[in-house]
Amino acid sequence: MTSDETTHEPLGDRPGGSIAHRVPDLGALELLLAVARLGSLGAAARELGITQPAASSRVRSMERQLGVALVDRSPRGSRLTDAGALVTDWARRIVDAAAAFDAGAQALRDRRDSRLRVAASMTIAEYLLPGWLLALRAQRPDTAVSLLAGNSTVVAERLLSGEADLGFVEGLNVPAGLDSTVIAHDRLIVVAAPAHPWARRRRALSAQELASTPLILREEGSGTRQVLDAALGGLARPLIELSSTTAVKAAAVSGAGPAVLSELAVGEELGRRRLVSVPVDGVRLARDLRAVWPTGHRPTGPARDLLSLTRG
Repeated sequence: MTSDETTHEPLGDRPGGSIAHRVPDLGALELLLAVARLGSLGAAARELGITQPAASSRVRSMERQLGVALVDRSPRGSRLTDAGALVTDWARRIVDAAAAFDAGAQALRDRRDSRLRVAASMTIAEYLLPGWLLALRAQRPDTAVSLLAGNSTVVAERLLSGEADLGFVEGLNVPAGLDSTVIAHDRLIVVAAPAHPWARRRRALSAQELASTPLILREEGSGTRQVLDAALGGLARPLIELSSTTAVKAAAVSGAGPAVLSELAVGEELGRRRLVSVPVDGVRLARDLRAVWPTGHRPTGPARDLLSLTRG
């Protein structure tokens, strides 16, 4: 080879790097198609909502990237070169494929947004979620919502197995593998039927009295039980263990014994004097209510909208 000879590598054979660095972006290809259709760089720029200098700069950048002239510019308008006409044919296929890709992605989003699977611990499911879901329905009437109510352990299992999109828990700790945000605060209170001796006490219960008395309790794994066990150092004594707040309330109202329940859950019973709140001294029964989701997967679509409603 003489010094006057040069070699020309085919564009596709240039070494190294991603193809994304060698192929013009979609915006440039759409501009080229508009120039071909309208016969004017200025008209193409107006159609795409950019300035004519920006359009000229984009065409020059594309020509440098491909190594060929694409557009002949003259006072009478813009005309594609032979190479430009060929590149335009290729560009049309790429833009059509991108449009199909976009339509498919939108279909996936629509399918995702048509349902929402929520897992919530019992107190939140019974006393807070109904209002949030009514508000969500006003925003997204076409989204079907399914709700699984269980204790905090079950909520974590459903999220980590992919069976739920968003969860709500009421325990002291965030289950492993989940991210969270605090959405509300709650406290547990000791309640008893009006005929129970505690209902007539003038002095607050001590932590020792509470720990030494058999109580109607939620099952282990529930957020309510976690908070009580932590407050009493694991010394809570179960008289009966039940798997729902409603069942615990019913047992307490019947006079079976005192219970520890969320303040959210017993407002009506306290107002009607079916239960009486018993003061306790030296026991911390406050807790945070949290929305939870798998670590690194921030809620999107209807799950994101429901999360925003919990903070309203």
